[in-house]
Amino acid sequence: MLKFPDSSQQSIHFNNDDILLTQVLKPYKANCQYLKSAEVIKDGDPQHGGRVIGRCEFSIPESCYIDDTGHFNSVEFNICYNQMMYYVIAKSVKERLMASFQSWTIADYWNKQLPDIYIVNFESSFRRAMESSLFWGEIEFTNIRSRSGMMYIVTNCRYWDEKGGNCSGNVKLVIVNSAG
Repeated sequence: MLKFPDSSQQSIHFNNDDILLTQVLKPYKANCQYLKSAEVIKDGDPQHGGRVIGRCEFSIPESCYIDDTGHFNSVEFNICYNQMMYYVIAKSVKERLMASFQSWTIADYWNKQLPDIYIVNFESSFRRAMESSLFWGEIEFTNIRSRSGMMYIVTNCRYWDEKGGNCSGNVKLVIVNSAG
C-alpha cells in the first residue's frame, strides 16, 4: 500500500500497471528490481508549466552490488531513480500524458529506454539515514523542452521511510533521437 498525501482532485491518477512495470524492469537483474509499485499523477503538462508525478513503493531486501551497509545509499538512490523515471515515461507514452511524447508509440519507448535516455546532471542530498527494506519515493517531471532532435527534462525526486529517513535530488535528463 502506498503512503502519500492526497493529491488535488483536478489531477488525473493512474494506478499501478503491473504488466507495464514488469516490462520496464525487464532490463534489470532480478535482485535489482527495487520498484514494487507506482502510481502516476498528471497535474498539467511539464512542457506548459504543469507536472507529471510518479509515486512509488520500493523494497531492497538485499543490495545487488555490495554487502549490507545498513542504510539506503547513493548507488541505490540512482537505481531507484532510474526505475521511477523509466516507469513514468513508459506510462506517459502509453497513456499520452505529456505533449513531448505524443508522437511516441510504446514500441518507440522500448527501443529508446536504455540507449537514448541519459542523466546529464545528478544531485542528491541525504538528510537522514533511511532503511532500505521498505520505503517510498516520488519523482516529478517539472520541465520539458525539445531542441535539435533532443529532449531536455528537469526532474525532482525524494525518498522517505516510516522512521523519518529522508533524501532528495534534482536530476536533468536528455533523450537523444527523441522523435518518435
